[in-house]
Formats: sequence, structure tokens, C-alpha cells
Amino acid sequence: MKRITKKVYLKWYEDMYFWRKFEDKLAAVYIQQKVRGFLHLYNGQEAVLAGALHAMDLTKDKMITAYRNHVQPIGMGVDPKRVMAELYGKATGTSQGLGGSMHIFSKEHRFFGGHGIVGGQIPLGAGIAFGDKYHDKDAVTICCFGDGAARQGSLHETFNLAMLWNLPVVFVCENNGYAMGTSVERTANHTDVWKLGRGYEMPSGPVDGMNPIKVAEAFDEAISRARSGGGPSFLEVKTYRYRGHSMSDAQHYRTKEEVNEYKKIDPITQVKNILLEKKYATEDDIAAIDKRVKDLVKECEKFAEESPYPEKNVMYDAVYEQEDYPFIDHKIK
Repeated sequence: MKRITKKVYLKWYEDMYFWRKFEDKLAAVYIQQKVRGFLHLYNGQEAVLAGALHAMDLTKDKMITAYRNHVQPIGMGVDPKRVMAELYGKATGTSQGLGGSMHIFSKEHRFFGGHGIVGGQIPLGAGIAFGDKYHDKDAVTICCFGDGAARQGSLHETFNLAMLWNLPVVFVCENNGYAMGTSVERTANHTDVWKLGRGYEMPSGPVDGMNPIKVAEAFDEAISRARSGGGPSFLEVKTYRYRGHSMSDAQHYRTKEEVNEYKKIDPITQVKNILLEKKYATEDDIAAIDKRVKDLVKECEKFAEESPYPEKNVMYDAVYEQEDYPFIDHKIK
């Protein structure tokens, strides 16, 4: 595995702190109705992405995930200003404002969404990996989904084919405990989601998703296996979201005390403590990073606010009409 050096810890801290503040800003502008529709925030889960990116080769590896997808493309190299503009529905967004919160996408940076259908990205992730294997691209696909999506039948169909075809894919269940609002304990008679992989003889296991070091180690092993021809892996990364499933979630299924207990092992705080303990950074250094992050978030907000909305024809350019489509009488008005 690539060494976790002072530089890595500093990058982890700045990245995770930026992702947190970026999401906090989105929550604030959502309340002001500047961002519409659904909004699913990543607060608390940052160690999963930080550790994964450390193990990935961003020149060729790919990622696909669900609708909690604002910060992943940023981590993979997408301009955060364009991500925020997309959430605002602006023409300067990653999909010209047509995708919105749940459908961030970047072909250039190999980030393939952003999917609103629960579990819909699981077979797609295997399909991307199939394409890479077919074309000998030496790339690995990271396919992320939540604990709720682990109950979809498509997961089992995909696991079966991924093992049968020995695909270069790492399946990642970001288990934040509650799916849309129902605890893991109430959706199945087992709480160790990673054991689902055993039925397909897929290398599987649990990972501490609040610690980027543990995440990086687990991802490195799985990615190395996939890249060397060893096939798929399944990681259940046990994490926690501090905010609701979406902004409309009243969170009646858990207590504030429970949330505060998880905040005691906050991934950002863990990395900050390492920086200070190892004397990789001083409090002044941390304060300078914090200011840089907050300034960048303001830049993103300003860019999104000042960007124009797309012209109406852009929306119509993305659809088509077939004049001779069967079963439709075009004379009916």
C-alpha cells in the first residue's frame, strides 16, 4: 500500500474538512430553496472516500455510487464549483444543470454517478468492470451502495455474474446504519451485511468506516486483488451519517445522544489529532487550512449564484420525438 505520510494526513484533513463544509453550505442554501428536490448529505462518512481515493489509481480507476454523491466527484478531480452549480440547476454544472443533486457525473474523471434508483448502480458497476476487462484496460471499478440497497435482488444477480466472470470490481456497502430510516436490525435476520458475499465465495469483510487508515488498507487489498486478476471483493464499510437520510428526514428513528456518541470518533477529528500528536501541523497550520477551505466554499457558492440557468432548448436537446412511434395517434391533441 502507498505509505500514509505527513502529506497524506494533511491532504486527508483538508479534503474531508472541505467535503464537510461543502455539504453544510448545501444544507444552508437548501433551506433558502436555492437548491431544490432531494438532498442527501455525506457528513460523517468522509473517511470512506478519503481512504478509497488513497488506494485508487485516479488515472484509470472508476467509481459509481448512489444519490449521496456530491463529494465523490470532487475527490476524483471534478471542479467543486461545477458540482455546486449543478445542484443549483445552473448551466455551468457538471450536466448543464439537468442532473441536479442525485445525478452528478463526469466522464472525464471517471465518475459515473449519482443514481436515484436504490441499488440501480450495482449491476452498472459490474458492467463497467466487464467493459474494462473486455478491453484489457487494467482498471478497477469501485461500486458503492448503502445498506438499504444491499436488500435488492439485483445485488445477488450482480455478485453471481461478477464472480462467474471474475470482474475487476470492488463492491462497497457504506453501511451508515439506517438506510432511508429503518435500522439494519429491522430489515434482515443478520446484521453483518458483508457475509452476503460468502454465498458467492467472494472475498468479503467488515471495515471501520470512521478511520481512513483502516479504509485505505482494506481498499488497497481489494483493489490490488482485482487489478491482478483475482476478481471481485465485497467490503462492508461501517460508517455513520450525522444528518438525516435526506433534508426532509425528521430522524425519529434515533436519538441525539446516539449521534453525539459517533461524533466522538469523527474521522476529521481523528486525523486532526494525528496531525497534532505527530507534530505534522500546529494549531495555526490547522487554522490556515480551515480558512482556505471556507474561502473555497464561498467561491463555489458565488460561482453557483452568479451562473446562468440553462436555456430551455438544452432540456429539449436531451430528448427526441419519433414521428412513427407505434401505438400513438399523433393526430390526437
